[in-house]
Parts: sequence; structure tokens; C-alpha cells
Amino acid sequence: METVTPQTFKERANKAFGISIEDARLSKTYLFVAFIALLLGGILGLLQGLSRAGILELPSWFNYYQVLTAHGVLLVLVLTAFFTIGYFYAALSYTLGGLLPIVRKMAWIGFGLKIVGFVFAVVPILMNEASVMYTFYPPMAASPYFYIGLVLIIVGIWMCAFGAFINVANWRKKNPGQHVPILSFFATGVFVLLFFGSIPVAIEVFIIIPWSFGWTDTINVMVSRTLFWAFGHTLVNIWYLTAISAWYVIVPKVIGGRRWSDTLTRVVVIVLVIINIPGGFHHQIVDPGIAEQVKFIHAFMSLSIAFPSLMTAFAMFAVFERTSRKNGGKGLLGWYKKLPWGDVRFLAPMIAMIAFIPAGAGGIVQSTNQLNQVVHNTLWIVGHFHLTVGTSVILTFFGISYWLVPHLSKRVLTPRMNKIGIIQTIIWTVGMLFMSGAMHWLGLLGAPRRTSYTTYFDSETALGWDPYLMFIAIGGTLLMIGVIIQVYAVIHLMFFAPKGETEFPIAETEDDATKTPYWTEHWGRWIILMLLLVAMGYVIPLVEFIVNAPPGSPPFKTW
Repeated sequence: METVTPQTFKERANKAFGISIEDARLSKTYLFVAFIALLLGGILGLLQGLSRAGILELPSWFNYYQVLTAHGVLLVLVLTAFFTIGYFYAALSYTLGGLLPIVRKMAWIGFGLKIVGFVFAVVPILMNEASVMYTFYPPMAASPYFYIGLVLIIVGIWMCAFGAFINVANWRKKNPGQHVPILSFFATGVFVLLFFGSIPVAIEVFIIIPWSFGWTDTINVMVSRTLFWAFGHTLVNIWYLTAISAWYVIVPKVIGGRRWSDTLTRVVVIVLVIINIPGGFHHQIVDPGIAEQVKFIHAFMSLSIAFPSLMTAFAMFAVFERTSRKNGGKGLLGWYKKLPWGDVRFLAPMIAMIAFIPAGAGGIVQSTNQLNQVVHNTLWIVGHFHLTVGTSVILTFFGISYWLVPHLSKRVLTPRMNKIGIIQTIIWTVGMLFMSGAMHWLGLLGAPRRTSYTTYFDSETALGWDPYLMFIAIGGTLLMIGVIIQVYAVIHLMFFAPKGETEFPIAETEDDATKTPYWTEHWGRWIILMLLLVAMGYVIPLVEFIVNAPPGSPPFKTW
């Protein structure tokens, strides 16, 4: 007779009844904060869009640059971080048989640190002492308490990252020779990037704090910018890796299919972790003081991220076609009619995937020196950001919420709420088409980013931008409607939807799938390779910036 260990029993209980109440409460709290940040950030985004179009004049006590900074912090830092942690902690709990008590405690401590840090960061913004925007590097200087808040947020993220590592290590110890469940494998990759990617920005912030207090007169701007973008670019791909975890694992189950190659999936995670961090230099491709050879190396590193993206595109559309043909799809393209377009759990991430095609092409533009010169400081960059993060990532997050929130809350997604989700997805997509499309076009016409509305003394060129700025305002209005509907849907699914069991949809691999090699589990090797690549990319330029330092900059307050 088989002996059932407590761990095995707990895993079986999780499979049968969902994750534990304590773990569900943790993830729900993280998700709730994420969607409150979406609501607040959405309101600020609408104000920003209307102001940028010249329709609304903001009061002096809450100006455009305050709105821009708060919008970025709320959506880029708070929404994404809290959603990612809430989602992956639910996945760790479900696939590993529950969170360890110490891990749950670390996640709650991390939650507290991030909330306190968020308050520290937002109060100076509201006081107009930190209108430095999301890219908070020198020479603009915020209140030192803004940076202290960022430190607390980073430490909170580290607590959650190490909690995930402890839980995965404990599972591996009890299951020697087995592959970590695929969603926990994705979580491992995401938290590795979160930890190592946030080290440079932590160093940057510790350099900035004494400068912002006035304890040091000047700061090395090139070092600060470089440290920031080692983090800033990595953060984008953390969101992307979170989104594709749902594409690879969740979406195939939702459409009634199987996962494409487990080996390919794990290799994509590994490759993204290894090659990601040095890609940040393409944000500095127009910066002076960086040797052409270094920029060439980093352009190659940035473009290499396209390879795992192309692997993902192949795998996902192969799953769609294979599943649809099994369901009776015919013809060269007719199989797409068999996909469940009326299921918001599929529709939202599917539109996100489609949006990533032009978004990825735009990323290639920005990683290429000659093309980057044309669009670097224009609204094109903002449009690209809204297409990648605001569409590909956020729509995937929305799609996840329609099954994850009811799963955690022991509730169900009703046909009515599914229909509301479909409407929300369409509104969001149309709004983003207006906004992102107009921003891309305005960028090609030369409209600058990071500036409030101005006609530049009625310049003919600037006046020619006005019709397209109206499209930004229209898009922003539609997106705000989408935000309200989405937040309503999440709160309804969390507290008011009918009671019931909702599946945590994890697709299995094909029956004839080849066995995944165990070398994919050797995370120590992949981290060493990642650090070697980081050293190749950053040691030479950082040493150059420090040894042959440019004149330091005093703090500037330009608002």
C-alpha cells in the first residue's frame, strides 16, 4: 500500500480544492492593490492625455509633470509589481503544494515594505517635490524621501523573490530528479530577473540619496543613467516573461488544447534570463560618452531578445492551429474560426499576442542606431511603451484576472461577467489603437515626449500636431472607461460573484511529447552565464565612466 506523505497529501488537496485560504488571501491582497493602482493611474492617465492634447489645463498645484510622474509610478511600478507577485505566488502555492509559513511571512513583510515605500514615494510627488518622472535618474533631483521610498519598494521585492526561491528549493529537495512545475519554473525566472535586475537601481538610488540631501555636491550622471537602464529594460522583460507564462501554460488549457514542447518553453525562459539585462543600453544609444563598439555590442544583445520572442510566436500559433484543427477547423486559415473568441480568458491574451507583433517590430526600431536617432526623444517611444506594456502585458493581466480572481475567491465567472469582460477588452483595444497609433505617428512628425502641451509660439509644425493629439485624448477617454469596467469586474469577482469552484487552468503537454532534459533545471549555470554576459556588457563602460568621469552634476529642479 502506498504511503501518503503530508506533502503529497497537501499537493493533492490543492489540486482538488485550490490553494489554501492563507495563500489565497495573500495573492488576493496583492491583486487588489494592483487594480486600485490601475484605477488611480488610469485617472491620472486621462488627465495627462487631455492636458497633452490641450483640452484641459491642469491647476498649478497639480501640474502636468506631477501627473506624469505619479502615473508612471502607479502603473509601471505598483500595478505590475503587485500583480506579478500575486499571480506567481498563487502559482507557486498551487503547483508546489502550498507556500511554506516562512515564505508567506516574507511575502507579507515584503507587502508592508512596498506599501510604506509607495507612501514615501507618492507624498513628495503630491507636494511637487519629486516631479522627476518614472525615469528618475539625474541630473533632475527629487526629495530624498522619494528615493528612500524606492529603496523600501526594492527591499520588499527582494523579500518576495527570496521567498519564492526558498519555496522552490524546498520542493526540489523533497522531489529530487523531478522537473519544477512549469509555472513555478516561470516564477523562478521572473524572480531571478527581479532580484538581479534591481541590484543596479538599488546602487543608483544609494548614490542619489546623499546627493539629494545635499551631502555631496555632484553626481556622475553617466553612471546613474546606466545603472537605471540596466534595471529599466529588465523590468520590461519581467512583465513580458510574466505575460508569456500565461500564453504558454494557461491559454492552451482555456482553448481545450495542449502545451507546445515543454523543452522549448523552458529554454525560452532560460534564454530571456541570460540575455536580458545587457539589453538596457539601447535606451542610451544616443548618449554621448559611450564608445561605438560598446553600443554595437549592446545593439546585438538587445536584438537577440527577438529570438525567444519568435520562438514564442511559433509555439503559440502552432498550438492554436493544432487545437482548432482537432475541433474541426478547415482550410489554410479557416481554422481560426474554431477558437473561442467569446471567452474573455482567451480573447484578452490573444489580442495581447497580436499586439506584440507591431510592438516587437517597434522594439527592433529602437534597438537599431540609425532608426533610433529618428524617434528617440519623440512620442513614438511613448506609443511603443503603451503598445508593449499597455496592450501586450496589461491585456494579458486582465485575461488572467478573469480566472485567477474567482479561483482565489472560491467564486465563478458568470456568462454576464464574461460578456462584460469581452466589452472591456474591445474598448481597451480600440482606445489603445487610437492612443498608441497617434503617438507613433506624432513621433514620426517630430512631436517630443515628456512635454506638456505647447504650440511653441504657434509654430506651424507644432500646430500640425493638434489633430493627432485629439486622437490621444479620445484613446485616453476610452481607456479610462476600460479601467472602470476592469476594476468593477475584479471587485465583483473577488467579493460578489456566485460561490463556486473555478479551475486553475494549466495545460498538459502532448501525449507524444519528448522528455524534457534535466539540464534545464540547472539554475546555477544559467545565473553564472547571465552574470558573465552582464560583466561583458557593463564592466568596460562603467569603468570608463568612473575612471574618466565627466564633470559631476549638481541637482536640478526644472519644475
